[in-house]
Amino acid sequence: MKRILALTIAVLSLSPLAVNNVAAKPADETVVAIAAGNADFSTLVAAVKAAGLVDTLNGAGPFTIFAPTNAAFQKLPKGTVEELLKPENKAKLTAILTYHVVPGKLLAAAVKTGMVKTVQGGELDVKVAGGGVTVNGAKVLKTDIIGTNGVIHVIDSVLMPK
Repeated sequence: MKRILALTIAVLSLSPLAVNNVAAKPADETVVAIAAGNADFSTLVAAVKAAGLVDTLNGAGPFTIFAPTNAAFQKLPKGTVEELLKPENKAKLTAILTYHVVPGKLLAAAVKTGMVKTVQGGELDVKVAGGGVTVNGAKVLKTDIIGTNGVIHVIDSVLMPK
């Protein structure tokens, strides 16, 4: 756990990679493997590991993941990530992470304005306007990174359940 925390702190101290460097991987990897293979998702991957969700998100799915970048995690108040990674906050971390996951494979072409139910049980407010998409106000930066068990859409903020 200390290693994950140290890694997260190190990642948060670096300047974020450009989202344009987030490349679609071949469709022979799961959504977790795709995220793990991209340095811009290292904070998200560390959180998924700390929450014990790796096996779940490596499952059959399909899943749609609204994946916050490292820069998105940097927007949180100082100390938030470190606090969430503590074992005593695993339930809260799990709730936050599963709030970013929608059951099914929702490709960008099928996205419409409306509410979408998450795995966590809450709903996301998706808005399509002006050639862009937001999810609870978070801007979708890149879409349709397709894996064997779902799809990733990159967002610029961490979504917090209500």
